[in-house]
Amino acid sequence: MKTKFTIVVAGGIACLCSGCGVTRQAMPSAFETPVAVGSAAETQTSPSTDTTDSAPSTVQSAFGQASSSPVSQPIQLAGFADEDTLLGDLLVQHDETSLPVAVDPISESTASAVPDGIATLDELIATAFGNNPAINELAATTQKAAGYRTQVTLYANPVVGYQGQQLADQGTDQHLVFVEQEIITGGKLRLNRAVLNEALRAQLQELEAQKMRVSTDIKTVYYDCLLTQQQMTLIDAFSKQLQRGVELADKRFEVGEGTRIDALQTKVQLKQLELDRRQKAATLRARLRELAAICGTPNRFIGGVGGETLPTAPEAFDWNTLATTIVASSPEYAAAHARIQQASAAVNRHEAQPIPNLMVQLGAGVDNGTGGNGMINIQAGAPIPLFNKNQGNIAAARAEYCRAVQEAERIENAIRARLAEASGEYDRASEAVQMYSGELLPAAQLSLDLAEEAYQAGEQDFIQLLVTRRTYFDTNLAYIASRGDLAIAKAKIDGYLLTGALNSVFDGSGDDSLRGLTFSQQ
Repeated sequence: MKTKFTIVVAGGIACLCSGCGVTRQAMPSAFETPVAVGSAAETQTSPSTDTTDSAPSTVQSAFGQASSSPVSQPIQLAGFADEDTLLGDLLVQHDETSLPVAVDPISESTASAVPDGIATLDELIATAFGNNPAINELAATTQKAAGYRTQVTLYANPVVGYQGQQLADQGTDQHLVFVEQEIITGGKLRLNRAVLNEALRAQLQELEAQKMRVSTDIKTVYYDCLLTQQQMTLIDAFSKQLQRGVELADKRFEVGEGTRIDALQTKVQLKQLELDRRQKAATLRARLRELAAICGTPNRFIGGVGGETLPTAPEAFDWNTLATTIVASSPEYAAAHARIQQASAAVNRHEAQPIPNLMVQLGAGVDNGTGGNGMINIQAGAPIPLFNKNQGNIAAARAEYCRAVQEAERIENAIRARLAEASGEYDRASEAVQMYSGELLPAAQLSLDLAEEAYQAGEQDFIQLLVTRRTYFDTNLAYIASRGDLAIAKAKIDGYLLTGALNSVFDGSGDDSLRGLTFSQQ
C-alpha cells in the first residue's frame, strides 16, 4: 500500500512540475497587444485557493497575437498531462474590464471588499483639467493680465470745476466754470496695450504649459500604476503555482520521497511572493492617492486604472530633429518668446515716456466788473523734459530685454537637456523590451521546458526546477517593468518634457503701473 501511495504522490509531483491540464501553446513575441490585468475577483484570491476547475483550456499569451517579426518565432511549451495548470497560466489574457485594485488581495477576506473605482486615462486628464489648482490658478492669472491690459489703455477722466475771483470786491467779481483734460501724446496708451498684450499672451502659453505638466504627470503615474497592476496579476498566478508546490513538497516529505529542504524552500519562495505582492499593493495604493491629488480631487477613491495598455513596440526617433520640433512647439518656449516681445514693447513704451502730455483747460463764465459780460478762458501746458527724460527706466527696459533673450535661450537648452535625459530613458527601455521579447523571454521559456523535461526524466531535482520557474517568472516581471518604463519615457516626450503638476506657477500677469507712469511725467 505504501508503495502505491508513493507512486501516486510522485506522479502528482511530476504533474505539478510539468504543468498539467493546459493545452500546449506557443508564446508569441512581445511586440503586440499587451495583457490586460485581471479582476480582483479573478486574481486576488488566496494562493491556497485551487482554481483548477476554472482554468481555461488554452493559454493565450500575455503578449498578444504572434508577430511576423523574425525575432518572435513561437516557443513551444513542453507537453503536459490533464489535471494541473502550468506556469504559462501566469500570462493568461484577462478581461480588460476587470482589474486588480489597491486593496491587499492576499487574504480571501479582503477580496470580497474590492471596490470598483477603476479610472481611465482620458477621464483622469479631463478631471484634472477642471480641478487641478495649478491650472485654475494660471487661468486666473490670464484674467488678471486681461484686466490690466484694459486698465492701462483707459483715457484720463476730465476734470470739471468752478473758479471764482475777486469775490470780496463787490461789482468786480468773476465766476468761471471750466473743463480740464490731459491729452496723452506719443501713443503711450497704445504702447501700454502692446506691453500688456504680450504679458497676456505669455500667461496663456504658461496655462498651456501647465496643462502639459499635469497631463504628463498623470500619464507617468497612470502607467506606473498599470505596470504595478500587471505585475501583481503575474505574482498572483505564480503564487497559485507555488502553493500547489508547497502542498506536494509536504506530501513528498511525509512519504519519504523528498527532503525537508524541498518543503522549506517552496514555502520561503511563496512567502517572498506574498511579501512582494503586499509591497506592490502598498505602492499601488500610494500612487493612486497621488493620482487623485494631481487631478485636484484628493478625497476621491481610485481603486485602479484601466483602458490603456503598455507599449510593446518601441518607436524609432531622430532625436536631433525631435529636439528642434519640441523646442518650436513647446508652450514653455513660446511663453519665453512672448516675454521677449513684452520686453521689446516695454523698451518702446519707455522711450515714448519723455514726450510731454498736454494739459488743456477750457473755461466760461461772467465778469461782473465789466457789466456782466461773458468771458472764455483757454489754458494749455506741458512738462518740459529737462531733467527727467526717463533715462533710468529706458536703461532698465533694455536690460530686461537682454535678460528675456537669455532666458529664452536657457529654456531652449533646458528643453534639449531634458530631452537628452528622456531619450536615454526611452532608448534603455526600448533595448530592454526588445532584448526581453527577442532573447531573454525565449531563453527563459526554453530553459523552463528543458528543466521540466529533465525533472520528468529524473535528471533534475525539485529545487532546481523551482529555481528555473522563478527565473522564468522574474524575467516576465522585468519585461513588464521595461514596458512600463517605455510608456513613462514616451509620456514625458509627448508632454514636451514638462512635469510638475502641483508646482508653484509663474504669475507674469503684470500690473497697471504703466498707467500711473503715463499720467505722471515728473
